Amino acid sequence: MNSLSNKERLQIKRQTMPEQDPAIRKNNFEEVSLGYTEELAKIEALRCLNCTTQNCVAGCPVNVKIPLFIQYIVDGDILGAAKIIKGDNVLPRICGRVCPQEEQCEAVCVLAKKGEAVAIGRLERFATEYEKTHTNNVPVEPIQKNGQKVAIVGSGPAGLSCAGDLIHLGYEVTVFEALHEFGGVLTYGIPEFRLPKKIVRDEVENLMKVGVEFRNNMVIGMTETVDELMAEGYSAVFIAVGAGLPYFLNIPGENLIGIYSANEFLTRVNLMKAYREDYDTTVFDFKDKVTAVFGGGNTALDSARTALRLGSKKVYIIYRRSEAEIPARKEELHHAKEEGIEFLFLNNPLEFTADEKMWLNGVKLQKMSLGEPDASGRRRPVPIEGSEYILDINYAIVAIGNGSNPIIQQTTPSLNFNKWGNIVVDEASMQTNMEGVYAGGDIVTGGATVIRAMGAGRQAAQSIHEYLKAK
Repeated sequence: MNSLSNKERLQIKRQTMPEQDPAIRKNNFEEVSLGYTEELAKIEALRCLNCTTQNCVAGCPVNVKIPLFIQYIVDGDILGAAKIIKGDNVLPRICGRVCPQEEQCEAVCVLAKKGEAVAIGRLERFATEYEKTHTNNVPVEPIQKNGQKVAIVGSGPAGLSCAGDLIHLGYEVTVFEALHEFGGVLTYGIPEFRLPKKIVRDEVENLMKVGVEFRNNMVIGMTETVDELMAEGYSAVFIAVGAGLPYFLNIPGENLIGIYSANEFLTRVNLMKAYREDYDTTVFDFKDKVTAVFGGGNTALDSARTALRLGSKKVYIIYRRSEAEIPARKEELHHAKEEGIEFLFLNNPLEFTADEKMWLNGVKLQKMSLGEPDASGRRRPVPIEGSEYILDINYAIVAIGNGSNPIIQQTTPSLNFNKWGNIVVDEASMQTNMEGVYAGGDIVTGGATVIRAMGAGRQAAQSIHEYLKAK
């Protein structure tokens, strides 16, 4: 089969990902997508035309050599494929699950022009899971140290990616994390059924094995400041604290009992294991209740599907635009619909209502229509006069985005920030206005994807390396 012509390859359909049955999975927190078998992966890999232009590589924020690793799968060298991937991506088992490949590498696949792109993310997941299963106890080769120390603030995807590149360049790398577990948004923000936390822990442990030091419960800006890190002998600092300050609807009644930000809700469930009976993390009783989630991104869908698994008898996604404008991944939208999440498109919340004990019992909604495009390019929602109505609910989860955490800004007065509280950097080097201080990920761009944050981490690592070599 390896000698198939391009015409024959074009006849192969994209292989379906095996998944848990929706009726079963909506009652558990086990992973929904089960991964390709070796047979499915090899068939899917044969669809790659190995184009000379390799737009897919350019479409990947960390520039994984996609056609090359896929050819290794075709040739039956799965471990070789995993090695190629890991040469550019320190978190491939994570990216193969949660990255929006359909908007990046797969979006520019030649096959996507007239049909379905090669399932690059699924093949990445397959190859690196295969490697994990077959090479779990391979000894780690020691890395020659150069004696210079770099501090990384935040253990999310940008911080981990930067740490992985710098440790292999010989630097002594210390990652400072505010929480008690490492992984940032990978740990507290993405549900177990999309990204098992053991995978995040495995990736962190891989970095520990090659010498990265991790220190938890360290709130840089409070425990120590960025200036103090520099004074302690770190030659450079990379700030990758993400965007964890939740936005709210700012409507009457938003302080009622039973209303969560998505950040708090998902952190209680994901990081603090509120879904497990053997943990005593406080989370309100969702069993047989009605939950409404406000927003249309992946975080909103994660919140809705989590509330369903906690026992909600009915879960709504309330989004003020139409389905065509929803920013969530198509795969996640499909999974949510399969599980019975009900979408109320073109609805805008006006006010929350409560019972005599100040418990949430409803939300006043107004129906919308779409007008002219706004600055984002999406059609602006316009209220329909006289269309207000009350929807009875017991819980509300607000998932409309996040801003930057103000702690670094408040404690590092010499660092430049923009009006949204994001750190200002040189886009080519990720360097801030402070010598030796770099930043990347959501604290610079605002909320974005895991892989884009990783790309920023890699970019910063190379810039730090060039800066310290010159110095």
